[in-house]
Amino acid sequence: MKDFDEWLNIHTHGEQKGFHKSFHYHRYEPTPYEGLEKLFSDYTLKSSDRLVDFGCGKGRLPFYIHHTFRVSAAGVEMSDDYYRDAMKNLRTYKGEKAGISFCNILAQDYEITPQDTHFYFFNPFSVQIFMKVVNNILRSAEGSPRNMDIILYYPSEDYLFYLENSTPFELIKDVGLQGDENERFLVYRFNQTFD
Repeated sequence: MKDFDEWLNIHTHGEQKGFHKSFHYHRYEPTPYEGLEKLFSDYTLKSSDRLVDFGCGKGRLPFYIHHTFRVSAAGVEMSDDYYRDAMKNLRTYKGEKAGISFCNILAQDYEITPQDTHFYFFNPFSVQIFMKVVNNILRSAEGSPRNMDIILYYPSEDYLFYLENSTPFELIKDVGLQGDENERFLVYRFNQTFD
């Protein structure tokens, strides 16, 4: 398979640059392109969608989504180093740059916009922070009703327990990958009732 990084003229491979001092934040690891291809072979996004990648690292998913579906994508990254890498990738990206943005802030401080409809997590932080982010997502729907999806890769049991027992999100898709039974994508949807 062709290396998407080379094709998109970005660089998202590489080693973890240190570890955060707090146990709330987990190490960076990009989602494998092979996994993304499998997920999005039968789960698609519409041009009106906007995906937010929490713990985006160097921006692999926002670039992949933007290139594949021509949808807007935002990356939220607390690490100054990874944020700089993502911005460098934005400068070298061979596609149209409009519609891709990166924020150098903590996930729980990201202000969910009415355009944000899909939210991606590859275990970037503890369940305590995940709960704050999901509450921000749900609060945003109070003022701007819409359907929203949460996409989890290599889902944490704590994340699943919280989503299934304390939120209105419901599982709509389970995409397993080869190997470890935990290596899968789960998609949870919040169906907003429109009056």
